[in-house]
Amino acid sequence: MASIRTEGSTLHIETDMLCAEVHTEGYVSGVAAGTLLDKATGARDLGFGLDIVDFLMEPLPDEAGVTENAYHRGDLFHGHLVKRYVELPQICTAARKLDFEVFDHGETVGVRQWYTYREATYGREAGSVWEQTLVFRDGLRYFLASDEVTSANGVEHLILRIDMPGHLKHAAGDSFEQIHLSYHGDIPSSEFVDDFPPDARFLYQRGSSPTPERMIRAYQVRLDGRPGPWLAGMTLDPGVVFEAWCHQRGYVCFIQEIGGFRVSKGERFGAAYVVGWFDDLAAMHEAHDAYKGASRIRVDEWGAELE
Repeated sequence: MASIRTEGSTLHIETDMLCAEVHTEGYVSGVAAGTLLDKATGARDLGFGLDIVDFLMEPLPDEAGVTENAYHRGDLFHGHLVKRYVELPQICTAARKLDFEVFDHGETVGVRQWYTYREATYGREAGSVWEQTLVFRDGLRYFLASDEVTSANGVEHLILRIDMPGHLKHAAGDSFEQIHLSYHGDIPSSEFVDDFPPDARFLYQRGSSPTPERMIRAYQVRLDGRPGPWLAGMTLDPGVVFEAWCHQRGYVCFIQEIGGFRVSKGERFGAAYVVGWFDDLAAMHEAHDAYKGASRIRVDEWGAELE
């Protein structure tokens, strides 16, 4: 039977297929780095965490001298992609502590955590609320996740920036075999030896790139020097993805932006995902298609369901 146990600021989660931790203090949001254990193979995620959350943004340039929170461009980290902040801070590094509640329905357990943004730019109000739900079930090598924002402002193209599935640490491609992007194809680890900006290669932009049937971003780990299972992050409504990066900056950066639509004050937007371990692309497709089109997770006294 699945279990969730709170020990201080750490939530310990276990099913018959997975182990994981969620940290509600320190570096927060998503599943903590290196803790998603695939019991079938012994594989663990290789980055800074899974479904990690940053800021609210919009695809406009900063106005000179108007804000102290300018978004830096023109480097290997951000390239020349035009963005500016709407609300801050970066949740994962600067929120420091999240409110949360756990739920336990026997074979299904999970956590809902949330944070209220405390800084805003360009005369807007701070106070947008981000909520994340993570669901773990017996019998599955993956978990279900969703991020949802209730906006404190009317914004023409509001974006939530996250990491999906999560960044990938390596040294000259030593820890992984290849990357799969459903909107591009398979990419060998040798492509990620030297740093390059996000707009140089493997960039997805809604409107400029064809919307894929499935939005899948995955890397195949190496175990004992041989190809192992895949760690995949799949956004269940591909149309909600505004932009998706896959570039090298000392690690493979898997930034993904959701939204980019007109949002009124008090309106919500978000996305839902499948994140976890798979033996091959066919298994990813099967899991994705079981929940295709979902955009949020509903939790009630009977359980948790994608809708």
